[in-house]
Amino acid sequence: MRDVTIIGIGLTQFGELWDKSFRQLIAEAGASAILDAGISGKDIDAMYVGSMSSGRFVGQEHVGALVADVSGFSHMHIPSTRVEGACASGGLAVRQGYLSIASGINDIVIVGGIEKMNDVGGVSATETLATASDQEWEAFFGATFPGLYAMIAKRHMYEYGTTKKQLAQVAVKNHANGALNPNAQYKKPITLEYAMNATIVADPLGLMDCSPISDGAASIVLCAADIAKKYTEKSIKIIGSGQGSDTLALHARRDICTLDATVHAGKMAYKQAKITPKQINIAEVHDCFTIAEICAIEDLGFVKKGEGGKAVENKITTLDGSLPVNTSGGLKSKGHPVGATGVAQIVEITQQLRGEAGKRQVKDARIGLTHNVGGSGATCVVHILEVA
Repeated sequence: MRDVTIIGIGLTQFGELWDKSFRQLIAEAGASAILDAGISGKDIDAMYVGSMSSGRFVGQEHVGALVADVSGFSHMHIPSTRVEGACASGGLAVRQGYLSIASGINDIVIVGGIEKMNDVGGVSATETLATASDQEWEAFFGATFPGLYAMIAKRHMYEYGTTKKQLAQVAVKNHANGALNPNAQYKKPITLEYAMNATIVADPLGLMDCSPISDGAASIVLCAADIAKKYTEKSIKIIGSGQGSDTLALHARRDICTLDATVHAGKMAYKQAKITPKQINIAEVHDCFTIAEICAIEDLGFVKKGEGGKAVENKITTLDGSLPVNTSGGLKSKGHPVGATGVAQIVEITQQLRGEAGKRQVKDARIGLTHNVGGSGATCVVHILEVA
C-alpha cells in the first residue's frame, strides 16, 4: 500500500446558515481545500462525499453528481461518489478516498462532507436522525438518540460511578474550546452550574449534554505521499485507518457502555500506525452527547474502562492537559452537521499538526486521532495522522 497525505483542507462556518444553500456550502469548502492544496481540477482523479440524509433534509439525492457539478467539474467527468454511514458518513468518505490512493487506483482525491439540517423543523430533524437507529426495535417505539444515549449514561453511572457533574464538565470544556474556534456554531463559554441545571432532554442528559442541529461543510484533499511535495511542503500523513461495525440496535450489544465498533476500529488503526494510544498527542472524538466522549476516551484506550469521567474531572482532556480532546469544540460546541463531522475532525487535527490552530493550538502536537461514530455505535471510523 502507498502512503497517503493530506495536502489541502477547507471548512465553512457551522451553525444555522439560513443564507447559504446546500450547494453553496459544499462548493465553498471544496474550493478552500483545492486552493489550500495548490491543485487544479485536472489534477483530481476522484471525489467522495459524505452525506447522511440530504434527501430528507433538503430533498436532494444524487449528491455525488451534484457536488461535482457545483464544483465546476461536471464537464471533466470526474468520478464522484456519495458515501453514507449515518453520522459517520464523513469519516467513511475519508476512508474510501484514503483506500483508493493507498491501493494505487488514484493519486489525488478530494473528500467532502455536507449536511444542511436546519431547512426542516426540529421534529422532522429528530425523525430524520432516528433513521440511523433500528427502525423496527427502536424508532418505532419512540426511542430517539437522546433517549438511547441517556440509557448508556445511566448504565455508565451505575457501573462506574460516573456523575452528572462529570458529564457537565465535558460540555464546559468543549464550549471553552469552541469559543476559540472562529468556525464553531457556539463561541460562548458556559459555566458548570449552567450545564448542570440545563433543561432535561432525556434523564440524565440535559440540553448542554446534547450536540445541536447544524448546517456546514468540510473538505480535504488527499494525495499519494510520493508526489505530495509537488504541491505543498506542509502535508500531513495518514498513518492509520480503521473501521468497525456493531449491532444497529443498542439493546443487542454485548455491553451498552462499550462501543465495540470503536474498540475494533481503534485497534485496527493503531496496528497499522504501529503505535499505542499513549503516543497520541491530540484527539477529536465523536461527542454527539457528553457521555459519548467519556465512552470514546475509554474505548480508544486512553484511559481504563470506567475512568473516563474521572479523566475529564482531573482535566486530562483540556487544552493544557496531557491529552487534549476536542480542541475544535467538538460536536457539542463546533456543531454537528452529520455528513460533514468526520471530515471536519480531520481538518481540525490537520490544523493542529500544521501549527495553524491559533488560540487553541496544542504545543508540540505530532500525532493526532479522529473518531467518527454512526448512530449509537453501529459504525465507527478511526484515523491517525502524523506530521509528515
